[in-house]
Amino acid sequence: MTRSVVVRLDSFGDVLLAGPAVRAVAAGSDHVTFWCGPRGAPAARLLPGVDEVLEWEAPWEGVAPPAVDPEDIGGIVARLRAGAFDAAVVLTSYHQSPLPAALLLRLAGVERVGAASADAPGSLLDVRHRRLPDRHEAEAALDTAIASGFPPRPGDDGRLRVLPGPDTAALTGNGPYVVLHPGASAPARAWSPERCAETVAALADAGHRVVVTGGPGERALTRRVSAGVGVDLGGRTEPRTLAGVLAHADAVVCGNTGPAHLAAAVGTPVVSLYAPVVPAGRWAPYGVPSVLLGDQHERCADTRARACPVPGHPCLESVTAHDVVAAVGKLLKEAV
Repeated sequence: MTRSVVVRLDSFGDVLLAGPAVRAVAAGSDHVTFWCGPRGAPAARLLPGVDEVLEWEAPWEGVAPPAVDPEDIGGIVARLRAGAFDAAVVLTSYHQSPLPAALLLRLAGVERVGAASADAPGSLLDVRHRRLPDRHEAEAALDTAIASGFPPRPGDDGRLRVLPGPDTAALTGNGPYVVLHPGASAPARAWSPERCAETVAALADAGHRVVVTGGPGERALTRRVSAGVGVDLGGRTEPRTLAGVLAHADAVVCGNTGPAHLAAAVGTPVVSLYAPVVPAGRWAPYGVPSVLLGDQHERCADTRARACPVPGHPCLESVTAHDVVAAVGKLLKEAV
């Protein structure tokens, strides 16, 4: 029995982008564990091919990582050892190193470890994959799985995918709708609430029913943005339910954040309000029709900034409600 572990320790959207790689590993394994952090765990539980989720907060990941705790490190090594894994595939973004995770896997006795690494891995990796330049994160992850000996199952199209969501008509109401998700994981990637509220009104004036989504901590934001015009679902959708809401939408309007990748995973077109702090070629909605809005040549480009370094947030504030309405119309026309 082949037991494999796929590693992706960062955020919700990053884990969703690992989906095609997970399916490839599952095609060559009897059991797949996904080792992830607390922010990515809800997404890991949505991925086809995952049999078990191993959650652990790494001291080298996230905005406020925990301190290095020898007892905690020993605990995760023991949990990995108990998994008796034959193989591991460590997935990271282009600017991250897989070697800390690879070291723990080695300490846990994992026989074969593969990853993409710009740094010389010493004895930590059995397969050192060289990432192709400017590869989308979903493609780069799948490349790593293939290099590690896990080709995808014949007929797998390599697109993002999640387990089917529930019927959400009781939340959204009947009839077609467009989703607007105003929040983002970092302020630099978020459109202003004022612009979002203007867009809800403009979409409604154009004949669209609008559903506004947001997490438990975004209720005030979604209430402000929906303004009695849109259906306010702020704080009312856990990840699987949100997948259902997005799957039945005509289009989704959001920034570069987890719901954009969740929309792509359920096959819904995306109007991407994309701040260029990370490259769109690597992180834009993958495998679905999309329209990218936002000045990709602003001074913030490629800075990976979490707070906008340019006064007035011009990369996104230059986008108007009219631009979004036109982009939604374009996507809907193409879908006919």
